[in-house]
Amino acid sequence: MPLSQLNAEQAAAASAPSGHNLIIASAGTGKTSTIVGRIAYLLNQGYAPKDILLLTFTNKASSEMILRVGKIFSEDVAKNIESGTFHAVAYRYLREHQHIHLKQPKELQILFKSLYDKRVFVDREHNKPYSAQYLYECYSLFVNSATKSSFGTWLIERNLQQELYTPIYEDLMAEFSELKNTHHYADYNDLLLLYRKAVSGLDKPLFAEVLCDEYQDTNPLQDSILNALCPPSLFCVGDYDQSIYAFNGADIGIISSFKHKYSDAQVFTLSKNYRSSKHILHLANKVIEKNERIYPKRLEVVKQGEFAPPKLIVYDELFLQYQGIAKRIATSNLPYEDTAIIFRNNSSADGIEASLRELNIPSKRKGSVSFFNTKEVSLLLDICSLVHNPRDMMAYIHTLSYGKGIGNSIAKDIYEALFALGAGDCHKGMFEPDHTIRAYKQKHKNTQLGLFDDFFTLESQGRFDAHISPSFASHPILQHPKIHKDGAMFLSDFYEMLHQIHHLKSPKTLVSYITQSPFFVGIMRSLANTRAKNK
Repeated sequence: MPLSQLNAEQAAAASAPSGHNLIIASAGTGKTSTIVGRIAYLLNQGYAPKDILLLTFTNKASSEMILRVGKIFSEDVAKNIESGTFHAVAYRYLREHQHIHLKQPKELQILFKSLYDKRVFVDREHNKPYSAQYLYECYSLFVNSATKSSFGTWLIERNLQQELYTPIYEDLMAEFSELKNTHHYADYNDLLLLYRKAVSGLDKPLFAEVLCDEYQDTNPLQDSILNALCPPSLFCVGDYDQSIYAFNGADIGIISSFKHKYSDAQVFTLSKNYRSSKHILHLANKVIEKNERIYPKRLEVVKQGEFAPPKLIVYDELFLQYQGIAKRIATSNLPYEDTAIIFRNNSSADGIEASLRELNIPSKRKGSVSFFNTKEVSLLLDICSLVHNPRDMMAYIHTLSYGKGIGNSIAKDIYEALFALGAGDCHKGMFEPDHTIRAYKQKHKNTQLGLFDDFFTLESQGRFDAHISPSFASHPILQHPKIHKDGAMFLSDFYEMLHQIHHLKSPKTLVSYITQSPFFVGIMRSLANTRAKNK
């Protein structure tokens, strides 16, 4: 974006001297054009593309800006600018310099719960321990707060009643971290922690200038990464009135303290709004007029013309609201594809969708479960993964936890048994187990582990032989004391399926065998029955 195409305020910000610059950019004031203009200015000043880092809230935003830079200069220049979210930038750097496996939160939550389920809590009637999922989310907030206190101290400061359980929580998190380190697993928080550590130890800054978009929604962990990068020049763009991610750890104090943090700080304000009509802008200003003024600003309406003012329509009953929305769309003169409905939750979406269908109004719903996240497809991919990689612990846990009476914790025990029986190869542990190896070893003592999880008495591995495949009979993994008849039959079906497919190389043939196997079909029927009952 050449400076000649920017207004005076945008051009002044884009051409600011190197140092610490903060641009207060309200919605519709040309924030993206200003950032693109800044990058163009830097390149024209002789900065190499690789010396520029662009951090955005979404990868889509960075792609759009880099695309615009490419149109001004060239694609070759633009693609050498490092850009993306904090997590994307961190992942690319770590993938190049370290050995890590990025895992989705859902996967690691299952692994975490397998550890949590082995703990015994003194469950008091009026002082219950946190659930595994809530504790996992609390730890994520703790990490993003970048506090120097311990997790236990941080929890107690927020809920004194949990003090009884904090030793268990801390020990649990330590075990979880150790397990992730052993398998080189990383979640999104780990990416930022590892990246911060990596760039903190460098002899010179990685980048000459770092541009940070949506600065008002930066959290302390992300801010600590900006500190660790320590670029000679920092260009932050945001608006304190648009900070909406406090629930996820964002700290508005970061943007408000910019002038105090950096002695050479310069603050620029973009005041011309190109997006909204005067009615919408007036309403927006009424909403935020009571906000504390950290940096002064006064928005000027640029968009001219006659526009209808926004309306608030009140309904006495929820379904009347759904029907009213559908009727307004049906009687409007706008094309359906130009209309959007924003809903608060998925149950509202169900009601709106039903009302639209009654009036034969086609609609496309966004935000539902994707094809690859449906349980059947996710299971299919996990089975393919464990066929390809016999050491994929998470794929084994996901797959085996479908067994009746098995669950995540026992599934993890079975994986570790197969790993031991096959000397690191679970396929070998399944089909050629070393009978001189003890399948289930005595566990190390952890804080508040259950009695039977600490020392378990192995059962006869032949006790299910009458109910399972002869080729799987008396397998060492059946010694687990918590495996019962249904679980043994489930494992037998798994054994038979894996025996058929573990040598297959063709993806098409592999998927065909899996989907026709009694093991997979049985799980599909179980999922279908559960959905039918829930509906």
